[in-house]
Amino acid sequence: MDYKEKLKSFSKEKDYFVGIDSDGCVFPSMELKQKECFIPNIVKYFQLQSISKYVRETAEWVNLYSIYRGANRFKALCKTFELLSNRKEIKKINFKLPDWTDLDKFVKSGLPLSNAGLKEFLKSNNSNFLKIVLEWSEAVNLTVEDMVKELEPFIYVRESLEKLKNFADIIIVSATPVDTLQREWRNQNLDKYPKLIAGQEMGSKVEHLKIAIGKYDTEKILMIGDAIGDYESAKKVDALFYPIKPGHEEESWERFYNEAIDKFFNLEYKGEYEKKLIDEFFNLLQEKPYWEK
Repeated sequence: MDYKEKLKSFSKEKDYFVGIDSDGCVFPSMELKQKECFIPNIVKYFQLQSISKYVRETAEWVNLYSIYRGANRFKALCKTFELLSNRKEIKKINFKLPDWTDLDKFVKSGLPLSNAGLKEFLKSNNSNFLKIVLEWSEAVNLTVEDMVKELEPFIYVRESLEKLKNFADIIIVSATPVDTLQREWRNQNLDKYPKLIAGQEMGSKVEHLKIAIGKYDTEKILMIGDAIGDYESAKKVDALFYPIKPGHEEESWERFYNEAIDKFFNLEYKGEYEKKLIDEFFNLLQEKPYWEK
């Protein structure tokens, strides 16, 4: 059974549904993966050594501190190149960035934004730049496998999953490759909780949710995430959203365990309570890079 079929075969067992993002939400992996795996490989594969300082600043802002946090890797790479092209420090030294037009075309192609999707796109789009993008993405996966090990989940994650499991069907809703997700959840003995681990090979987070939630009442569907993309995915399918606030992850999970789960199960979550949490969340993420202010 391929990845898409696994998602399509998902069936309802409990009255409630909870989708959970993984990187930066369940595990403290966002900073580690970006700073040690993604960004060094951007510098290496796109030959940006001369402007590595600005590459690091820009990519960290996109992936960790901005409204784009948690975006698919190819979308985030596209945004990073876009912002780099407008940085005055780079223009001043007349550094020539690669033409990322083909990457933008792939991102907008409708194909799964995964290595497999990129390989499919390359069959009818012979792009040297995208061949390098694929090499970069494959190198990122290898670096993550080598670097990101034995990460403990945030405190109150295990307790929350235990509290959810008897009443809610749980799936992982992520833009990370499935193999990586399975390894990380299995290594911490957390893979016993989700009915399904859905990664980038199964499509976007919206697609994951649309396929999975069809038989649940709207007020019994909750998405947990640490990025605006998670919030937007939830709202596109009329699901509730619980934010794990970047920089306040432990506090967010503790509140979820002690307070929000009961409100969700008692159908008291929707409305002012959810709005308050989302407002707090949005205030943490930046719309405009600090170097443009």
